[in-house]
Amino acid sequence: MHLLEKEVNLKSAMVQDPKPCVSEESTDPRILRSRRMLMDSLAKLLTQKEFNDISIQEIADQATLNRATFYLHYPDKNALLQAMTATRFRELIARRGLSFSDCDGALHAIALGVCDYFAETTGCPTQLAKMSLEGSIIPVVENMFREGAANHPVTPGTDPELLATTAAWAIYGAARQWYQTSNRIPAEEMASKIAAIVKPLLLTGATSVRHEP
Repeated sequence: MHLLEKEVNLKSAMVQDPKPCVSEESTDPRILRSRRMLMDSLAKLLTQKEFNDISIQEIADQATLNRATFYLHYPDKNALLQAMTATRFRELIARRGLSFSDCDGALHAIALGVCDYFAETTGCPTQLAKMSLEGSIIPVVENMFREGAANHPVTPGTDPELLATTAAWAIYGAARQWYQTSNRIPAEEMASKIAAIVKPLLLTGATSVRHEP
């Protein structure tokens, strides 16, 4: 099995452009508008109180929507938080102009996105900054790897769920250590280091494509 063959498969298999955990494939402007209103509502409420103290009714009221409309889009407030995190994560990556066109670019984009998320979220004066960040960002990163594994077979005996979780925690843990370090190196440099560490882990789970002679 050649490393090059693994890398080719890894492009489409193990990392995917980040997507929200609640499907947002609809282009209906009314649906997108309602979801944005709910996310904005939660973000505003997080400037006022703890996440655990926020009710779905409060989120709906703040968004000037009814409770039934909330449940049309999200099963609970945790799903809304995850969708909001995914949206912010995509926006951070888009702001950097990063590409998911290849394996290295995708891993670097994910790592840099997590570093940026740390820098921006922990610095904002909201309850979100006080929350355990792994509860919001790790599920998003896990989902990106999980979707990648679902779109391509992994090495027999490899647990795709465990692979996704391990990769997500590795990126999160390294980014957290980077953020907590005084005189830390630039985020771009740290993202490259993280990608270099995580890539071999993902390569072990990628199935090679056998070409018939």
